[in-house]
Amino acid sequence: MNIHEYQAKELLARFGVPVPAGHAAMSVEEAVAAAGQLPGPLYVVKAQIHAGGRGKGRFKELGAEAKGGVRLANSPEEVRAHAAEMLGNTLVTIQTGPQGKQVNRLYVTDGVDIAREFYLALLVDRKTGRIAFVASTEGGMNIEDVAHETPEKIRTFTVDPATGFMPHHGRAVASALRLEGDLAKQAQKIAARLYEAFVGTDASQIEVNPLAVTDDGRLLVLDAKVGFDSNAEFRHPDLESLRDESEEDPMELEASRHDLAYIKLDGNIGCMVNGAGLAMATMDIIKLNGAFPANFLDVGGGASKEKVTSAFKIILSDPAVKGILVNIFGGIMRCDIIAEGIVAAAREVELNVPLVVRLEGTNVEEGKAILADSGLAIVPADDLGDAARKIVAQVKQPG
Repeated sequence: MNIHEYQAKELLARFGVPVPAGHAAMSVEEAVAAAGQLPGPLYVVKAQIHAGGRGKGRFKELGAEAKGGVRLANSPEEVRAHAAEMLGNTLVTIQTGPQGKQVNRLYVTDGVDIAREFYLALLVDRKTGRIAFVASTEGGMNIEDVAHETPEKIRTFTVDPATGFMPHHGRAVASALRLEGDLAKQAQKIAARLYEAFVGTDASQIEVNPLAVTDDGRLLVLDAKVGFDSNAEFRHPDLESLRDESEEDPMELEASRHDLAYIKLDGNIGCMVNGAGLAMATMDIIKLNGAFPANFLDVGGGASKEKVTSAFKIILSDPAVKGILVNIFGGIMRCDIIAEGIVAAAREVELNVPLVVRLEGTNVEEGKAILADSGLAIVPADDLGDAARKIVAQVKQPG
């Protein structure tokens, strides 16, 4: 689960991380009122969407010359003008894709005079199973260019979970950012508090960009992106209120309601598989045969008929899907249950795309019989290779 910048900053502030004063706004009037609660005379008006690159983004409705999604304002009147242009319009950034995202929330913060900008992030290093710090002296809007063009300017180190965060980790962050004296001490404190926030919320990512030195010698978090491990959500019911479902893919959101592991992809062959490893292999063999999967979908090892029906309907709700491959190896999952779910869903949604089904394992003959007796145009497959070849051929047929 991801959250908005203003929510991330409020959360980090509770752990003692220094952030500028700011207030969320859902309307133009709320934005003006937010500015009135800040000292001024400089304000920052920031579009709130779950995507980076807002400063360089452009609003679809305002033309190529329009300013981006992060703007300075020198008066409450300028805040009003910026808010009126942003709210309800579609912001396109490098991370949203060409479709962009509609801006429904703003964050009005106190403006600060920036002397230097840095990048600092915490994430899970999958190779070591540890929390990693990623730091760079080259923070700001061009951090993606730094990663590609001068990766040596990015420093990474991990924290041993047996010891947790230690003073030398804080010193390593300050060194990576080339900070000395009081600024180094501030960096050490911020690193410790970010680590505490990461562990305390079961975060999957905390990205600070920029971490800025102000003209008066303070180190402040000016922007933050926070995401949480969905597997740990049950331990943090208080975080559920931060969820903004309008920012999530509708199909992925529907899948989560049925406890399905679903990720939308860019291809046109829908996949329904049981088991993450088998799902990955299924997507790979589709690509090997010259096509691309439209999704990753794992129905799990013990799905019910209703769960399978929901999974099938979610796949078919994607207009990009031109064919479906079902690949089930029945262990705990029974093939006849899968077959019943496929037939029920296909009848309910009036299936109009090719469907290839490969079943193997527990009750496989019963499952195949259910499919054969359904009267539906279901193409059976003997093995995974045969299934992939058949669905690709069906999708590539002219007309």
